[in-house]
Amino acid sequence: QVQLAESGGGLVQAGGSLKLSCAVSGIRFNIYDMGWYRQAPGKQRELVATTTPSGTTTYADSVKGRFTISRDNAKNTVYLQMNRLKPDDTAVYHCNARQLTILYWGQGTQVTVSS
Repeated sequence: QVQLAESGGGLVQAGGSLKLSCAVSGIRFNIYDMGWYRQAPGKQRELVATTTPSGTTTYADSVKGRFTISRDNAKNTVYLQMNRLKPDDTAVYHCNARQLTILYWGQGTQVTVSS
């Protein structure tokens, strides 16, 4: 059974930091592209950051320079370090695992940034 379990969300003041984790089981983690997406109330889900098995990363323009995605293939975990958080970063953050046409999603973790 494939499981992606996000953790680390919470309430933080603007300018603060949070680190999200996504623990993965049931797949060969080290061959999957991993990504973080977010969905704010009333908005579509949007890409935040991705990382390939070798560690190549991409970021949405809105988070470049503030967020860092990383992965630990030995621990089957992907992380999202979020610094200088803004109220606009408030959303449910989901991780996903993608390999060709195979795609898995986690349930998400809420991040709320107060002004």
